Amino acid sequence: MLIGIQRTRFALSPRRTRIVCAFLAILFLSAMRVFGAQAPWTPVGPDGGDVRALTAVPGAPQHLYLGTTTSWLYESTDGGARWQRLAKLGADDTLVVDHIVVDASDAATVYVAGWTLSKTGGGLWVSHDAGRNWSELTGLRGQSIRSFVQAPTNPAMLFAGTLEGVLRSVDRGETWTLISPAGSREIHEVESLAVDPADPDVIYAGTWHLPWKTTDGGKSWHNIKKGVIDDSDVFSIIIDPEKPRIVYASACSGIYKSESAGEMFRKIQGIPATARRTRVLRQDPAQSETVYAGTTEGLYKTTDGGHTFKRMTSEDVIVNDVFVDPSDPKRVLLATDRSGVLMSDDAGATFVQSNRGISERKVLALLVDQSNPARMYAGVVNDKAYGGVFVSDDGTEWKQLSDGLDGHDVFALAQAADGTIVAGTSSGIFALEPGTMQWQPRRTIVNTLVKTKTETVHGTHVNVEKRVKDQPHVMDGRVLALDLSGDAWLASTTGGVYTSRDKGATWQGAPVLGVAGYLSVAAHGATMAAALPTGVVVSHDAGATWWPMGIPTVLTRIHRIAYSPDGTLWIGAREGVYFTHDGGKSWMWVHRLPLVDLDDLYYDARMEKLVVSSRGSDFVYAIDAKTLDWKWWQTGYRISAVRTAGGRLVAVSLDNGVLAEPAGADEVGRR
Repeated sequence: MLIGIQRTRFALSPRRTRIVCAFLAILFLSAMRVFGAQAPWTPVGPDGGDVRALTAVPGAPQHLYLGTTTSWLYESTDGGARWQRLAKLGADDTLVVDHIVVDASDAATVYVAGWTLSKTGGGLWVSHDAGRNWSELTGLRGQSIRSFVQAPTNPAMLFAGTLEGVLRSVDRGETWTLISPAGSREIHEVESLAVDPADPDVIYAGTWHLPWKTTDGGKSWHNIKKGVIDDSDVFSIIIDPEKPRIVYASACSGIYKSESAGEMFRKIQGIPATARRTRVLRQDPAQSETVYAGTTEGLYKTTDGGHTFKRMTSEDVIVNDVFVDPSDPKRVLLATDRSGVLMSDDAGATFVQSNRGISERKVLALLVDQSNPARMYAGVVNDKAYGGVFVSDDGTEWKQLSDGLDGHDVFALAQAADGTIVAGTSSGIFALEPGTMQWQPRRTIVNTLVKTKTETVHGTHVNVEKRVKDQPHVMDGRVLALDLSGDAWLASTTGGVYTSRDKGATWQGAPVLGVAGYLSVAAHGATMAAALPTGVVVSHDAGATWWPMGIPTVLTRIHRIAYSPDGTLWIGAREGVYFTHDGGKSWMWVHRLPLVDLDDLYYDARMEKLVVSSRGSDFVYAIDAKTLDWKWWQTGYRISAVRTAGGRLVAVSLDNGVLAEPAGADEVGRR
C-alpha cells in the first residue's frame, strides 16, 4: 500500500476531512478481511477490580462463577484461587452481570442476568454446557434485570425482577409472563426477589420504594411495609429455608427482620447509618442464626439472629455479594468494588484478596522501565486504597506499589534519567526513588515573582524590579500529563503548566496564556510544547516563556503531542496524525492512515516508531517516523494507549487492565 504525505490544505473544511478519513478507514477495514482476523490480545492484570456476583455449582462449591461490570463472566474450579475468563455477554462492555444461577437439577445449565450501565437495557443468557456456549433468551431481551431467582421446588420456574415489574417463566426461560400488575405505579423497579422454599406461589419482591408479597403466584399483591421506613430501596430479601416465617430484608434505611412471613418487620440495630446501604444478605447454610450483611462500608455479621452485628472488614470495602461454602461455612468469599474477590477461611475474621486471573482494573497510565524493559508500572483509577500503582516484572505477576499515594487515582506515569518513577495523581505529583518502596510528594509550587520597589539612588527616587520567591503552596489538582525527558521536568495539571529544575523538589508555573488544563505535554531538550484540544503552545527556554504555535485549521480536537528524536513534533487528533519539522511553520498529514479520533500518540524509542491508538477502535498502528510506512495489530479490545515491554506490545484499557499481544502477532498485518 502506498503511503505518502500531504501538505495541509488550510482551506479544507473539517467536515470534508472527517468524511474522507472515515471513507478511507472503511475501505481499509474491508480490505483487511482478506488477511483474516488476528488472535485477541490477552488481559494480564493487574489482578482485581470491580466484581458483582458470586455463585457456586450445587454440590461442587469449588466450582465458582463470577460476574463483573464489564459484560465478562469468570470461572474458577479451585475455589477461587485462580480465575479465568469464560465468556463475554452482551454487545458491548456495559453489561453488569449481577445474577448467576446454576440450575439445581442440571449443573451444566447456567443462567446469567444483567443490566446495562446508564441505560435501561439488559437481558438474560443461558448456557447448557457449563458456560462454553451461550444464547440470549429472547423473552427478556433488552430488559434491565435487577433480580433473578429459581424456584427452590421447581427448577423449570424462574423469576425476574425488572424495571417493568415481576416476570415468571415456567419453561426454563423460553417464555415469560408479567405477574405483577401491568403499569403498576408501585411494583416496578424490582431490585430483589425471594421465593418461599416450599411454595413457589409465595413470592417476595423488593422495589426501589418498599417490599411487596404475593401468596397466589402473582394474582394479587399486598404491601409488607409495617415496620419499614418509607421510601426504602429494598436491595436483598432472604428466607430462612428451615423456618420460612423468618424473613430478612436489607434496604437503604437499614436491615429488617420479620418473624411473621413479612407481615411485620422490626429494624435490626447495630449497623451505623452510614453503612446501611446493604446490597446483600446471606445466611450461613449450617447456622441459621448467622447472617452476613454486605454493605457499602464493609461486611457485617450476626451470630444471634440479628440481635447484634459486628463489622468483619475495614469500612472501605464495598460488598456486592457474599458466598458461604455449604461444605465448609468458615470459608466465605466476597464480591467487592475495587478489591475484587476477598476470601476468608475463618468465617470472616480475616480476609485476603483472591484475584489471580481477574483483570478488571481501569488503567489510565502505563510505564515501561527504561533500564529493564520487562518491568511495567500500571496506574489505575477508582480503586482508592486498593489501587494506585502496580508493578510487574514478567507481565503476569503484579504487586501493588502504592504506599504514600494516599489512595489517589493515577493518571500519568513517567521516569526520570536517574530511574525515579513519577506519578501524576488526582492530587498532585508523587515520586518513587530507586531502591525505595514509599512514594513521596513532589508537589510544592514556588514561583518567582517580579516586584517593583521604590528606592533612593543618589538622591533620586527610582523604581527597581526585584525577583523574589513567592510563598510555597501545594499542587493539589489533577495531573493530566508528564514528560521528564527534557532539560527540566514538565507537567500539566488542572491548575496550569509547570516545570521543575530540581527533580521535582519545587515546581514553577501557572496557567499558560491564561489557560489551564493542557491535555498533553512533550519536551525535546529545552524546547517544550503543551496542547489544548484546540491549540498548541511552545517554549524554547525550558518553560520560562510560552508562545502560541500555528496548527492546521482542519484540526477540531487535539488529544496528544510527542517529539521524535530529530525534533519533529507530532499531533494525534480527531482528524488523524499531523507533524511539523519546522516548529509549526508548515504541517504534513500521514496520508491514508485508516485510524481517526486518536486518543494516544507515543514515540517508542525501542521500536523507533510512532505508536497510535483510539479508544473507539481495537486497532493499533506503528508508523515509521522517517518513511511513514506503517503496520497494524488488532487487539480485540478498545484501548487507550500502547507501549512495548519485554519484546512485545502491551496496551491499557479502561475496562480490561493491561493487555499483551499473543506470540507471533508481530508477523501479522505488516504493511
